[in-house]
Amino acid sequence: MISLPPSRRFSMHGIPRALLVYDGTCDFCRYWVTRWRHVTGDRIDYAAYQEIAERFPQIPLSTFEASVQLILTNGTVLSGAAAVFRALDNRWLCWMYHNLPGFARVSEGCYYFVARHRPLFSALTRRLWKTDIHSEL
Repeated sequence: MISLPPSRRFSMHGIPRALLVYDGTCDFCRYWVTRWRHVTGDRIDYAAYQEIAERFPQIPLSTFEASVQLILTNGTVLSGAAAVFRALDNRWLCWMYHNLPGFARVSEGCYYFVARHRPLFSALTRRLWKTDIHSEL
């Protein structure tokens, strides 16, 4: 059984907008963050955990290593699929995540399955989307 990651709230000072923290050494993560930047514009900041984890000592390194973290300006921290849905501001997916029984568990299960198999999904992503964004990385 998959347990849902609870949102956490910390005191966050100096964060002017939401910050999505990802694995900067992961090709799959970098690819999707580059695509998401086009969707989110200047609403969300992005940073590799390898560069900024020390600014957030209240978030364990293992948490950064396991999944993306969306740190909101009010101190709420979301992880995994919940972080992605919120960062992309997809109201339909966010509504389903919070209101449709089982949707959150399935979403998080899919997220963590992909996270554990990132090299495979990186290759599939590049095959299916074929857009070469390496020049933007």
